[in-house]
Amino acid sequence: MKLKSLLFTLFIIISNITWSQKTDVDIVKTMFSSIKIKPILHSSFVLTHMDKTIYIDPYGGADLYKGLDAPDIILITDIHGDHLNQKTLDSIDTSKATFIVPKAVALKLPNKYSSQIVVLENGEAILKSGYYIKAIPMYNLPEESDSKHPKGRGNGYLINADDKVIYISGDTEDITEMRNLKNIDIAFICMNLPYTMDIKQAASAVLEFQPKIVFPFHYRGKNVFSDVEEFKNIINATNKNIDVRLRDWYPNN
Repeated sequence: MKLKSLLFTLFIIISNITWSQKTDVDIVKTMFSSIKIKPILHSSFVLTHMDKTIYIDPYGGADLYKGLDAPDIILITDIHGDHLNQKTLDSIDTSKATFIVPKAVALKLPNKYSSQIVVLENGEAILKSGYYIKAIPMYNLPEESDSKHPKGRGNGYLINADDKVIYISGDTEDITEMRNLKNIDIAFICMNLPYTMDIKQAASAVLEFQPKIVFPFHYRGKNVFSDVEEFKNIINATNKNIDVRLRDWYPNN
């Protein structure tokens, strides 16, 4: 009886672990494979496609990345500590990673990464590990000299994976370059005042460029979280075909 009880307990534990792993990873089918999307924290997430792993803005410390494959590519959007987080970079295996970053980030990275860094300015692109990756603008409005995110310093990114195009907003407001995007399959959209934009601005932009799937992320502001449920409601009241996926980007809050 004791053995049966122990085996049953182990079964429950393993089942719970498996279920947890399934529920915090989105899988989007592509022409030849699939893209797995795992939120980590705030604006950090991990994309897995085929045998490649891409980390976006690694942040939050080593524990959040336990059990995940080491990155082949690391994308960093900006110099702020919730995007360029040296403590986290030092705690994960970056030995095989190519860092794709704006110049401002490259200047702050330690020399130990110098042979791994590719600098992309807004509008530039690279083909790396089978992915076409393009840097696009991210910035605050109005454009002012003391802006938290001046135009040209940071990068949003477009990633082509098989037949899918992924858009990562970076820290941006409701800018023309975002509204003019076309044929986006998966979009990660920031929304946190006073640093980026509010949910109405974000929803308005999404309704204009109409990505197929949207993940609201980077929605923690000054001691408050943006209302992502309302963001979803605004979008789906006008366009029910946009799949707004609400996920837990702040697991410890």
